[in-house]
Amino acid sequence: MPNKLMVVIPCYNEEEVLHETARRLTVKMETLTEAGLCDASSRVLLVDDGSRDRTWEIIQSLHRENPLFEGLRLSRNRGHQNALLAGLMTARDHCDVSISMDADLQDDMDAMDRFLLAYREGCDIVYGVRNKRDTDTFFKRQSALAFYRLMKGLGVDITYNHADYRLMSRRALQALGEFREVNLFLRGLAPLVGFQSDTVYYDRSERFAGESKYPFKKMLAFAIDGITSFSVKPLRLITTLGLVIFVISLAMLIYTLISFIVGKTVIGWTSTLASIWMIGGIQLLSLGVIGEYIGKIYNETKRRPRFIIDRYLNGEGADPVRDQ
Repeated sequence: MPNKLMVVIPCYNEEEVLHETARRLTVKMETLTEAGLCDASSRVLLVDDGSRDRTWEIIQSLHRENPLFEGLRLSRNRGHQNALLAGLMTARDHCDVSISMDADLQDDMDAMDRFLLAYREGCDIVYGVRNKRDTDTFFKRQSALAFYRLMKGLGVDITYNHADYRLMSRRALQALGEFREVNLFLRGLAPLVGFQSDTVYYDRSERFAGESKYPFKKMLAFAIDGITSFSVKPLRLITTLGLVIFVISLAMLIYTLISFIVGKTVIGWTSTLASIWMIGGIQLLSLGVIGEYIGKIYNETKRRPRFIIDRYLNGEGADPVRDQ
């Protein structure tokens, strides 16, 4: 018997692309249903992350015109990861399996067929991975690859070129709900869930309309969140660096004493000034890294809700958990 599928799509100021996204998804869901890959009761959940344009009005219109579309509105903008989590935690009580994707039509919808086939073969999590990054600028492509290599080097279990296009079964969603951290990095949390997983490769298209919601500043903040949420190696690197500088200082002490004994006590101005600047810079950098971790601890201890739901439009008359 086909399983009920819920496609979860976080939306932030997507009025330019939402109608086309809905049109393509309508065709795709009909194709999946006809192929027996999902049940006719399957739905698309559009999550409005506090948009400032007509995104919520369009979601309401789509819901009235077609029962395929459901809408979830957050009380305010909470960021992509929180909006996606809100959708997934709502979907877990109304579906057998979910697929998350972005609204910008860059993810290949045809890959959903292979997602569901892998799910039928026993996989609880299926990762959508880009074949290449030709649609990215040179800087974005190289910085993204550097980020994934850095995460791997820090011991984080993460899949190269995988964003948030993935399938998760209901039991995988239930397990994901057990992770209570406030600092969200879902592409790092999904592998921690465990369970059987697979990878589906696809070609990513250019954005259909509108602008990217991840400029450089947000990408940098997202990368820092990912690193500090899943690895303490930066703190250990600070310790190692401190030991190296301590050894160097001992060597310099011995050199100074020998210079004093042999009568060569004039120290060069350049080497002294360079040493002061180097050590001062390392200290400030170290304090900054430690501060990032302290900030994460501060956010976690407050235990504020990661999202608050304002409205939920569905055809079942159900009302999900209001905040989490």
